[in-house]
Amino acid sequence: MKCVKYLLFFFNFIFWICGLALIVVGVIVQVSLHKTFLIHDASASAAPIFIIGVGVLIFFIAFFGCCGAWKENYCMVTTFAVLLSLIILAEIAAAILGYVYRNKLSVIVQDSLNEMISNYQNSTTEFRDTVDKLQEGWKCCGVNSSNDWKGFNIDGNTVPDSCCVNVTKGCGKGTMTDAKKVHQQGCHDVLEAFLKKNIQWVIVAALVIAFLQILGIVFACLLMRSIRSGYEVM
Repeated sequence: MKCVKYLLFFFNFIFWICGLALIVVGVIVQVSLHKTFLIHDASASAAPIFIIGVGVLIFFIAFFGCCGAWKENYCMVTTFAVLLSLIILAEIAAAILGYVYRNKLSVIVQDSLNEMISNYQNSTTEFRDTVDKLQEGWKCCGVNSSNDWKGFNIDGNTVPDSCCVNVTKGCGKGTMTDAKKVHQQGCHDVLEAFLKKNIQWVIVAALVIAFLQILGIVFACLLMRSIRSGYEVM
């Protein structure tokens, strides 16, 4: 019983750290989507908000489990096991929904980038700076190609300077199709590939956490059995 008690306490400490990590990751993703990638689609916020919500729940449930294990309280350990089971079911449901709607990511990125180009000239300086940093940092231009900036200037052949291979003032004037001076690849494929790659890492992390949660439930059940046996002996 002592061994199970300390193992459960140890795993709950790991859960507590995982919960805190999920909250941080969720906040970073949410900020990145809206500030760095300029994605304002409400459905895109569902994933980071869910991650933050699960992180908060795990954070408090782990604390609850630590107390139950340390005090060897049957009621607290049972509640911990039930809540953790519900969290796993919610994570499975979220994983299924994520897989079903995985193709929507491309549409969200496409719409957000189209909005970015449409609003570029009539927006705030902060918005334009964000777009420029996006293109310059990811070495891309427009949505699908540099041709998406045809309406940027009256000559139809000018792009923002942030599209240039070597960014200097006025470098984008009259160089839209010049591959030596302007990046021809659009930002859509670059950002979509980046987001999909990071989603894969999120899935791997979720599987690891789910495995730890299942172990936590197993240890909680063993501790509950030991506590009940102790009550029967008394």
